[in-house]
Amino acid sequence: MEQLTSVEATREVQPALRAFVEIDDGEDSAALAAARDADRRRAAGEESPLLGLPIAVKDDVDSAGHVTGWGGRAFDRPAPADGELVAALHRAGLVPIGRTALPELAAFGVTDSARYGVTRNPLALGRTPGGSSGGSAAAVAAGVVPIATASDGAGSIRIPAACCGLPGFKPTHGTMPSSGGWWGLSTQGCLTRDLGLAADYLDAIGDFPSSLRGALRSGPGLLRVGVAVDPLPLAPPLPLEEHVAGAVRLVADALAAAGHRVRPVRIRPDRAQAAALGVTTRILRGLHDAAATADHPELLEDRLRDLARAGSLVPPAAARAAVRHGRRWGARLLDELGVDVLLTPTMRGPAPRVDRWGGPAHGTRRNGVATLTSMGRFYAHTPLFNHTGQPAVTLPVDTGAGLPRAVQLVAAREQDALLMSLAGQVTAALGTSAVSHR
Repeated sequence: MEQLTSVEATREVQPALRAFVEIDDGEDSAALAAARDADRRRAAGEESPLLGLPIAVKDDVDSAGHVTGWGGRAFDRPAPADGELVAALHRAGLVPIGRTALPELAAFGVTDSARYGVTRNPLALGRTPGGSSGGSAAAVAAGVVPIATASDGAGSIRIPAACCGLPGFKPTHGTMPSSGGWWGLSTQGCLTRDLGLAADYLDAIGDFPSSLRGALRSGPGLLRVGVAVDPLPLAPPLPLEEHVAGAVRLVADALAAAGHRVRPVRIRPDRAQAAALGVTTRILRGLHDAAATADHPELLEDRLRDLARAGSLVPPAAARAAVRHGRRWGARLLDELGVDVLLTPTMRGPAPRVDRWGGPAHGTRRNGVATLTSMGRFYAHTPLFNHTGQPAVTLPVDTGAGLPRAVQLVAAREQDALLMSLAGQVTAALGTSAVSHR
């Protein structure tokens, strides 16, 4: 069984990567039962590209009988039933084989925690796989599973994809089950080695106006593409690394060669500043609300308590106003710029070292607000599109500089099919989907 092979491979890489917080094995495991059910469905004539496929599940969604631990010690009650997402996985015939690591409450752009230690990047063990879906990215990049669930509240699909040389598609908000955390900033998605499997998954689990797999088979038409390298000013950004700038140029040139109208654009500073305030408001209040649901709040990491205290100063009315701002601006952002799609960097450089921001897994204490602010200087291009709810996809680019660099493409809300089609066109032009992991 393919599922058993994945479980065995997971056991082999776990000591080095720490990608999983739980592996579902044993003769009476739920994974084995799900695999047998998939075999029965296949024997009965059911056909689906997802049927029987092993999948890793990020430890942020409920699965009956399992603790949704959110990367820490503060939650310890087993879920009484499957959440919406896990129920959808079972209906699609996917076989969950384990739960993947994340930083506590999905708060950070690296995956480490006091409870589970440091999750490492299979491309370079001294580097982070990003966060918060770092365990999922590491598992997929290492080849132990073909697909893993992932969620994205400020870049948590796109950042790990960029760190691990994978494509990472964040869909339009409101299209996926088990989404909406952090006052609507977060949405579910997945991480895979190729866009085709991602499209199959999103089609099966989500609710889109048209097929994303079908979009990969057709061209996007000729589009107006705006290249924006100025980040959202959550904090003064770090300089854009030369190889990242080169990756953006490479993709811009490929788009121009395909006939698209490509030109530089710049988001108005006052608009960007208002969006940055909205993102910060929603993240802080969202973390405060999430921390308040902990079974044992005293066991939250110090850096999470820092963020929860800061979030307590944000009135719910301010968070509601930020949600309204994101919806309004997201509806007109591309029109204001006169483009159909944006092209940006994903990060300011390659995957950071695992200890760049310290933390309890590294034996250091740093204020959570200061940590998140510092990360915002590096991961400066992703949060805006959580605020606006727009679909965004990260694509790896091999610049010959060792670790992969990545670019981001962004479309208007509900234009997921257009974005998937364009991403497929870029991938074909670059001759790669995932950067080599061997």
